Amino acid sequence: MKIISIKLVAVFLAFFISSAFLQAQDITGQWNGVLSVQGMNLRLVFHIEKTTEGYTGKMDSPDQNVTGIPVAAVDFDGTTLSLSIPTMGILYEGEYKADSIVGTFRQGGMSFPMTLTRTLAEIKPVRRPQEPQPPFPYHSEDVTFENQTAGITLAGTLTMPETGNNFPAVILITGSGAHNRNQEIFGHKTFLVIADYLTRRGIAVLRFDDRGVGQSTGNFSGATTADFATDVESAVAYLKNRREINPQKIGLIGHSEGGAIAPIVAARSRDVAFIVMLAGPGLRGDVVLLQQCEMIHRVSGMPEDKIIATCGVNAKIFEHIINSQELVSLQEIAELLTGLKSEIEAIMPEGMSIDDFIRLVTAQMSSPWMQYFLRFDPAPTLEQVRVPVLAVNGSKDLQVSARENLEAIRTALERGGNQNVTIIEYPRLNHLFQECTTGLPEKYAAIEQTFSPEVLKDIADWILKQ
Repeated sequence: MKIISIKLVAVFLAFFISSAFLQAQDITGQWNGVLSVQGMNLRLVFHIEKTTEGYTGKMDSPDQNVTGIPVAAVDFDGTTLSLSIPTMGILYEGEYKADSIVGTFRQGGMSFPMTLTRTLAEIKPVRRPQEPQPPFPYHSEDVTFENQTAGITLAGTLTMPETGNNFPAVILITGSGAHNRNQEIFGHKTFLVIADYLTRRGIAVLRFDDRGVGQSTGNFSGATTADFATDVESAVAYLKNRREINPQKIGLIGHSEGGAIAPIVAARSRDVAFIVMLAGPGLRGDVVLLQQCEMIHRVSGMPEDKIIATCGVNAKIFEHIINSQELVSLQEIAELLTGLKSEIEAIMPEGMSIDDFIRLVTAQMSSPWMQYFLRFDPAPTLEQVRVPVLAVNGSKDLQVSARENLEAIRTALERGGNQNVTIIEYPRLNHLFQECTTGLPEKYAAIEQTFSPEVLKDIADWILKQ
């Protein structure tokens, strides 16, 4: 589960102006911007249309090969444009100036200036030395398979050694947020690097676009962890019918939230031979996010009293959602936050009004994905997993605390009687398994390394022993 990935937020401002002025402004069409974060430039493209019911929009991230992400809310009053994708945490707000929109992109409490224009943006490529380049010494095939339960088609890439057959295989499962098959994060094609390494070691790899992302159909924004598990089950069924794959040696590798999905699938399927949990959670979702909040703010240098206040507000919101038996409505969350106004005022980001802050947090907390994740406790599922498990994490992970979560994973698996469990905590690695100094998510882009070679080797060695 990445936070900002990494978890982003949205602000809505509305001003009353004349209808004549509104009609004079044309905000529809394509708008292009470049997000600069820690030395890396990332292009974003917004497509805005006007319907009888108002504005709609979609977002592309060309440098991550992600297209068509639905914008949940497009609000334009003739002066200010607000774009919100709460399930991914994206927010953008800017002032319309006819040929440009000058505004701010907010992400996980951080703000970045970004100007949108009608002109396509050009950026210099970022150095990623581990990213493999063709020609590849293995077979690569674009594939599609059906999730009949959800009525959607999932698209991905299957890589296999050039010669031989009856290959062991793994399915890569992305973390939280909408990802394409390479799980691209700030220019890092993590799953491409993993797939390339494993295939060169003789292991077939299937990686696929999340539902509603890239070439996969379906609706990402309304899906939960449980829904994504059915997508993985469909991938397992697809590999079982490939003549090149050994159906008795199909495993799962899940990163972050994917590390929670892998045990769900393994616990209820006899077709999964092993699982690898990369920075997967062992604790309930609300505990993971509260630890995440505390760790990131502390390493970022936030004063201790503000850390306590921020985590305290989050804890009250989380507790309310967890204690509810049904999906908590947007209105109910807004009322809860209004009752916490005095506490919220002490933790608000600079330059944001209390009403805007309440609206953005309400949008995040009303997401079906968020409410499911907060309530999800991996322990009962892990107790049902009987296949070999490799669970790894880095000591610098500030999103899924390595020590607490790895110990919880070990305890749950052993309580269920699983005797084939390998737990490894790597020093100096962050949530993306990059060698680092702080572990802060804002540093991911600036690190050239995409994935630790040591961990890649350990994963391949472990799989080939199973």
